[in-house]
Amino acid sequence: MNETTIATIERCAQASKDGTAHFGAIVQALTGAGVEAYFADYRSNATTYYLPSGETHAVALPPPPAMPIAGAFDAAGIQAAIRGAQRGEVMYPEFLTLSRAAGCVGYMVWLAGRHVSYFGRRGEVHVERFPDAP
Repeated sequence: MNETTIATIERCAQASKDGTAHFGAIVQALTGAGVEAYFADYRSNATTYYLPSGETHAVALPPPPAMPIAGAFDAAGIQAAIRGAQRGEVMYPEFLTLSRAAGCVGYMVWLAGRHVSYFGRRGEVHVERFPDAP
């Protein structure tokens, strides 16, 4: 992976952690850098970014909140956090807390496919299409 792509990934990860960039801006920058997908794994506290070439780059997630990931998956809770983020009311640090409280153990952002898959600890999946996706 070239240094420019790594720098873009690191910049986007930091802006997310700081709560200074919205999801749409992150998606645009990562797509422009050639990233096709990324996986945020709450249990290992890392996000791994994937390029079509098979190259990957991992970045640490912010430290988890004091509360553990809820045992039950609450798709409505995930959707509420997503809608808050879409309205610009919920930035990433709060999204992490809300989604963990809803039993989410991680999510896969499919930039090329224009959707996100959110996972529960028993294999539950909630798929959310990007607002502009067909």
